[in-house]
Amino acid sequence: MNDVIVTIKRPDLMTFTMPIVAVLGAMFGFVTGNIYGSPWIGFLAGAVAGAVVAAVMQKFIKTNSRKKTLSTAVLFGIVGFVFGGVGGLVGGFLIGVSMGWFASWVGTGKYRSGVPIYYTPGQVLWHNSFLFICAFVFFFLIAPLLPVIWLSFNAENFFTFTPEMLSFKAEGYSLKHYQDFLGTDEWMVPLKNSLIIAPVATIISVSLGTLAAIGLSQSHVPGRQAMMAILISPMIVPLIISATGMFFFYAPLGNWLEANLGLNQSFVGYVKVILAHAVLGIPFVIITVTATLVGFDKSLTRAAANMGADPVTTFFRVQMPLILPGVISGGLFAFITSFDEVVVVLFVGSARQQTLPWQMYTGLREQISPTILAAATILVSVSILLLLTVEILRRRSERLRGMSPT
Repeated sequence: MNDVIVTIKRPDLMTFTMPIVAVLGAMFGFVTGNIYGSPWIGFLAGAVAGAVVAAVMQKFIKTNSRKKTLSTAVLFGIVGFVFGGVGGLVGGFLIGVSMGWFASWVGTGKYRSGVPIYYTPGQVLWHNSFLFICAFVFFFLIAPLLPVIWLSFNAENFFTFTPEMLSFKAEGYSLKHYQDFLGTDEWMVPLKNSLIIAPVATIISVSLGTLAAIGLSQSHVPGRQAMMAILISPMIVPLIISATGMFFFYAPLGNWLEANLGLNQSFVGYVKVILAHAVLGIPFVIITVTATLVGFDKSLTRAAANMGADPVTTFFRVQMPLILPGVISGGLFAFITSFDEVVVVLFVGSARQQTLPWQMYTGLREQISPTILAAATILVSVSILLLLTVEILRRRSERLRGMSPT
C-alpha cells in the first residue's frame, strides 16, 4: 500500500505570518509595558518585534525550528537582561521561546499538520483556536500556584515580592520558612495529626467503597441507582451542610463512647474526625472502582466459582488484581480529600485534632505568616505526586482491560 505524502504549503509572509505573530508580540509587549508603566508603548513595540521576528526567521534563518526558537530565546533574553537584569533575562528568555516557537509554527505551515487536509480555513482556525483556549484555561488554573511557590522562598516576612526577589538576587531568597515549618511544634503537631487521620480514613474509605462498588455493579441488586445516589451525595452536597449534619451526629456519638465505654476524649475526637473524613472519601472510591468494573469480564468470576473457589478467594485472586488500579486511584483521591479538608474538622474535631489545613486557616485568620506559603507548597507538591500516580495507574488499568495499546 503506497503512502500518501502531503506537502504543506508555506503561508504568505506579508499577509498572514507577520500579522499573526505581530498580534502575539503585541500581547507580550502590553504585559511587559505594564511592568514599566508604559503599556501602549510596549504594545506597539511588541507588535513591531513580532513582525520582525516572523520576517527574519522565514527569510534569513534557514536552520531547523528548534534552532530558530533557541536563537530567538537567546536574543530576547539578552535584551531583557540589558533592561531588567537577571529577572529581565528570565522573562525575555521565556517570551523569546514562545515567540520563536509560534513564528516557526505559523511560518512553516505546521498549524495545518494536525488537521485533516480537507478542512476549510475556518475549520483550521477553530481547531487551533480551541487548542489555544484549552492551553490558556490550563494556564489560568495553574498560574495562581506559581506566586505561592515563589513567595515561599522569600527571605523577608512579607507576602509581597521584594526587589531582590524580582532581580533574582541570592540575598532575596531563603529557606527559613521551610525551617520554621519543619522545626516547630506549631506546624509539626498538625502535620502529625494529618498523617494519622488521612491514612486511617483512606483505609476505611477504600474498604467500604470497594465493597459498595462491587455490590452496586451487580444488575440484580434492587434500588442500586438510589443507593448509588445516596452514597455519592457527600460529593454533591455543599460541604458546610455535610459538616453541620456530621456535627449533630458525631457529637452525641462521642459523648456516648466516653460515657458508656470509658474511652479517652482525645481518642474519641480522632475517631469522629476519621469517620467523618471516611464518609467524604467513599464517593471517590465508589466512582473510580465502578468505572474500572465497567470493563471487567464477569465470566472470570463464574469460571473461578466453577473451579471451586469461594467468593472471598474469587475476590482476592481474580477480581482484586484486575481492579487494583481503580482501587488505588480511589484511595489516593480519598487521601487527598482527607489531607486537604478543613471545614469538617472545624465542626467535628477539637484542638487536639488540629490538622495542617486547620493550622493554615488559623494562621491566615489570626497571624499572617509566610510559613503558610511553605506549607502550601509542600501540600501542592504532594498533591502533584499523587495525581501523577493516579494518571499512571489509570493508564495501566486501561492496558489491563485492553482499552489502550501496550
